[in-house]
Amino acid sequence: MTVEKHKTSGDLTFYRFIIDSLPVGVLTVSPQMKVTSFNPWAERLTGYSVDEALGNYCGDILQGEMCGSNCPLKTAIDQKQSIVRIETMVQNKSGDTIPVRMHTAALLDSSGNLIGAVEAFQDISPLKTAEREKDNLISMFAHDMKASLTIIGGFVLRLLKTTMYQNEKKRTTYLGIIRRETDKLDALVHDFLEFSRLQSGELKLNFQAVSLDKELMEINEIYQSKAIQSGIQIALRNDDVLPVIMGDSVRLRRVFANLLDNAFKFSRKDTTITIATKETAEEIMIIIQDQGSGIDPEDLPYIFDIFHRGKGTNEIEGTGVGLASVKAIIEGHGGRVLVESNPGRGSAFTVILPKHAKKDSERLEYKKKSDEYCFLGP
Repeated sequence: MTVEKHKTSGDLTFYRFIIDSLPVGVLTVSPQMKVTSFNPWAERLTGYSVDEALGNYCGDILQGEMCGSNCPLKTAIDQKQSIVRIETMVQNKSGDTIPVRMHTAALLDSSGNLIGAVEAFQDISPLKTAEREKDNLISMFAHDMKASLTIIGGFVLRLLKTTMYQNEKKRTTYLGIIRRETDKLDALVHDFLEFSRLQSGELKLNFQAVSLDKELMEINEIYQSKAIQSGIQIALRNDDVLPVIMGDSVRLRRVFANLLDNAFKFSRKDTTITIATKETAEEIMIIIQDQGSGIDPEDLPYIFDIFHRGKGTNEIEGTGVGLASVKAIIEGHGGRVLVESNPGRGSAFTVILPKHAKKDSERLEYKKKSDEYCFLGP
């Protein structure tokens, strides 16, 4: 980077405006490594004001893991060259460590004389968090697949080693276990792929006229036999006729099925699962409430995270993908999902759907809003 000797005050004001407006931290140093300028984003990231930074050694301000012999600024000054895309750690005034992506370059005047160096650095904490979540997701997905494959492999091996005199009852039992684990794998892969496509926008929702009354009545009928077998009652309470909305009926039914499956998993015998509806001028609410074990307050903020399994769920069958898919599908409809829970007394999931189809930009606004959670006291 070359800096000319003569610049008008207008030019310098314009350059300063640009540097101060950049959404990255920018500092310049003298050849002696002392800070000569410090933009507002650098102040925000480091916690130091411009007055505190000016005149101090850059290493005292950034306190980076590369400060010292590996300092990128010092290398840029010594070699009069640019260094780009270095990922390192710096420490702010409060002592917090922040991952940053850094770009440095020597500053030369029009004659090629060294007058200092510039460094731009950007907080990449969200990127690192996303990378960790991706690694965890892949790890847990692989773990769940391996568990089922190990079980399947073990029972297939038993069947292969058996003779024609093997007990027919055992053979049937082994095949039943293999079939169940195969179904679990199929559901896991299907849920994972659908969730990934919804998140990336590759899976498009098929919007058409949907009667929520019809969908809820049909799914209530489907789950009555399961309710009888489980000793749990299921009650549909929607006396008022709901308006027809635009939505993807297949995936909305999947949402209701996931929430009902969840309610059954955590409900005790002789309790009731209720499906109720409410309306406002702009929205329709479908509430699925159980009288089960409830959700631990520490787990509540994370229940819609993919593969999250809360406390006390190790013995309960599931992949941790269902609720993440529920959230993705409803947000794709321009809606949102809320949850209220009282440990020991049950949980209520509320699906909120707009009566009128949202434009893509309006749906995006819903995704930007923070999730809402509520913990009900005893």
